[in-house]
Amino acid sequence: IWKNNYGGFLNTAISLIDPTIKLPTEINDIENLRNALKEDVSFKVFKITNKRKLQSLKYNPKKDDKNSKFILKFRKLCYNAEINDIEEQKKYLYKSLPADNNYTYFLTEFLKRMENVNSMNELIKEFEEIITDEANLIKHESTVTLKHVPTGKYLTSVLDLNYTTRGKNQLVFAGNSNLDPNALWNIRFFNLNNKNNNKVLASYTETSNYLLHHKVTSRPLGVPFTRDFDGNNPPRYNLSPSSSNLEVSCNLQNCYDGNWEISHSKLENHQGYLKSNDTINLSLNNLNGLYKGPVRFLRSHDIQFTIENDTFQEVVCHNETVGENDEWCIELDKNFNS
Repeated sequence: IWKNNYGGFLNTAISLIDPTIKLPTEINDIENLRNALKEDVSFKVFKITNKRKLQSLKYNPKKDDKNSKFILKFRKLCYNAEINDIEEQKKYLYKSLPADNNYTYFLTEFLKRMENVNSMNELIKEFEEIITDEANLIKHESTVTLKHVPTGKYLTSVLDLNYTTRGKNQLVFAGNSNLDPNALWNIRFFNLNNKNNNKVLASYTETSNYLLHHKVTSRPLGVPFTRDFDGNNPPRYNLSPSSSNLEVSCNLQNCYDGNWEISHSKLENHQGYLKSNDTINLSLNNLNGLYKGPVRFLRSHDIQFTIENDTFQEVVCHNETVGENDEWCIELDKNFNS
């Protein structure tokens, strides 16, 4: 059939095979030729070589950020090594993932999602989704924005723009609906002594205390207070200019509460990793033991105040009932996180 229909295509294919490979005399079609080639020792060496490459294949999130080359290489090596069993393919892909503590998300999510995967296509699809989700995780020193959900305005602070009330600390307010550099914040995990902090993932359960530093001025976000020298009286907190809640500012003085706890505002008792575009509540953690009272939440509202001729939307801390004005959308700034 091959000879009649394809003008000797089979003979042409046979003529291109290395003469050191000994073929049976009777080969009638391309399928017989393929099977004969597979029986040769050179093909066995080829399979072993590709399997060895598959065993040493490693996914590097920094170098393989586009994913497609890694996926193509993985699929090709599986094909060449004749790794067709999906469970075996899962094992090889799992072993290719980063194994150190900086990338635990890859490993835990992979194991969780692989249970119901039954084909190579499903395997690649789940892998791509894990990579996409990982890119949205908040890490130590991530640059983030905090958008007030009801008004769509970003939490903002500006160098040399200060309150005119007691303390004259650097002003914090809900600024524009369009993002600008003064609305960028670095999130840091409180009291971590780890040289690999830049890869530690923020979690709603495991790492509950955070510091937020204004990216432009490097000043921490918090609630300032003053104390008597002898420390016998409770601290006195600055009040916000319009609503007389607690003032929120950026400052460098020692006396301020600035250790924030983060909870998911839509899902009660939510566990897992903190991701870009999560809607959250931020509350102050009383780590210094000075404050005695209900939990204080970060809030903005339509209440405004003026400094000279400029009007600002107030940002405060309060200990009242939590509502929609306490909701913030945390977003990764892709320009500063790679």
